[in-house]
Amino acid sequence: MPPMARVADPARPHAPLPKRDEVPENIDFPGQPCYLAPAMTYCLGIKLDAGLVFASDSRITAGIDYISTYRKLHVFQPSTDRIFVLLTSGNLGTTQELLDYLRRDLDAAPDRLSLRSVGYLFEAARYVGQTLFGIEQSHDAAFRSGGVSGGATLILGGQIAGRAPELFLIHPEGNYVAATPETPFLQLGEFKYGKPILSRIASTTLSLDQAARLALISFDAALKSNLSVGPPIDLAILPCDKLQFSQQLVLDEDSELFRQTSSGWDDAMHRAFRQLPRFPWEA
Repeated sequence: MPPMARVADPARPHAPLPKRDEVPENIDFPGQPCYLAPAMTYCLGIKLDAGLVFASDSRITAGIDYISTYRKLHVFQPSTDRIFVLLTSGNLGTTQELLDYLRRDLDAAPDRLSLRSVGYLFEAARYVGQTLFGIEQSHDAAFRSGGVSGGATLILGGQIAGRAPELFLIHPEGNYVAATPETPFLQLGEFKYGKPILSRIASTTLSLDQAARLALISFDAALKSNLSVGPPIDLAILPCDKLQFSQQLVLDEDSELFRQTSSGWDDAMHRAFRQLPRFPWEA
């Protein structure tokens, strides 16, 4: 399959896409057509000593004239000793089919592999990744024939009682990487505008509330810079060992909290800019 790491939310448009030889080459993935590349979502997970913070936008686009809203933050709590949060980016049909399979497996016999039966978070990441890859492979011929991307990329986080919270990024090929103390945040989709502030401030020692504010600032930068990222924003805080959210918010563009956070950050940046050291020639 062609590289999918930077693909997000290319839901199939109403009209057929141009054939592979009718579009310019993608400069990011030589040999691949450019319509495989756009990233049209933003999801974020932050791993802290105190727990996990999750955030996602809700905009889905298919071309320049089709925009709709779908939730990309999904919660699974198959028993009281575990909770999983799944953030989804990529082909909408693929991610919805994945959710259907995960729910089906939870309804099956207790000995069937599922989010209920795994003993570790990495086993959950492996199971979800294998299920995702199987779905993509089952439709591969149709995706290639139609010239569309069927790939999806995921963030899976959560906790199983007695074990530490974990956070994983799952690739379309089914493999995964974990958040680490050196890189405590994972992003999906159109993340380049929201990443600089995370690279400067994100740390495992932040409090959950501080990390949640940082997530909103990151989303504010993405919203200001890219029209393919849009509200409402789902924000969820999962404290360590609680196995339930302490806070879960849905913030739209009219949210007073989000407006105050955005304007407060703008004011703070302007003040910091004015206080920067002067050049030697400035009297």
